[in-house]
Amino acid sequence: MSAELGIELDRSSPVPLYFQVAQQISDAIGRGDLAPGARLDNEIDLADRLGLSRPTVRQAIQYLVDKGLLVRKRGVGTQVVQGRVNRTVELTSLYDDLRRAGQEPATRVLALEPVPADGALAATLGVPAGTEVLRLERIRYAAGAPLALLHNWLPVGVAPLTAERLTERGLYELLRAAGVRMRVANQRMGARAATAAEARLLDERRGAPLLTMLRTTYDDQGRAVEHGSHVYRASHYSLEFTLIER
Repeated sequence: MSAELGIELDRSSPVPLYFQVAQQISDAIGRGDLAPGARLDNEIDLADRLGLSRPTVRQAIQYLVDKGLLVRKRGVGTQVVQGRVNRTVELTSLYDDLRRAGQEPATRVLALEPVPADGALAATLGVPAGTEVLRLERIRYAAGAPLALLHNWLPVGVAPLTAERLTERGLYELLRAAGVRMRVANQRMGARAATAAEARLLDERRGAPLLTMLRTTYDDQGRAVEHGSHVYRASHYSLEFTLIER
């Protein structure tokens, strides 16, 4: 890769060598010399070509991973990310937005089961505490890479949901097909570090930054039809807001 990109190091410069490498790879990505999905040489080969230590090269690669320009994939190596998902804040599902953006959404269903609602969840969904609700846990993929870990709870019977249907279609699409008319949602965004379990499922390192979203959606009768608690890879995902002066 270094020969193709013409990486040049100034060893007399006060700029750290790892940052010089990272900046030139970043520039190559920005110019399009490294296309989305392009695979980089492994750290040992790149270090040998540049005459650098492996820790220096590893630091450069990690810097670009943290910036969301590169991603490490088990069994594949280090690749240029397929493109950041920029999502406008509307009452749509992630599946809808990915498909509209041509990002090839895919879903892995981890859980689909009835569970008793605790006090807080019951209050959110407007049902008595202990009432059975449907719990969903899914991983959403975009262009083959894990993007988000999705947890949802719905009143039992609101829509006929199966793991097969949730693999093929988005939750909101299935709700609409069942006649649910979603009208408004309360949503709160935040951020935190990934737990070990989340990092494993999302192919991230432990402690990587994640965006969080809590959303409760209501139908046109004011009834809660779903509550979601989702985490997104900050390196692959962002939200866009339109602000209006009043």
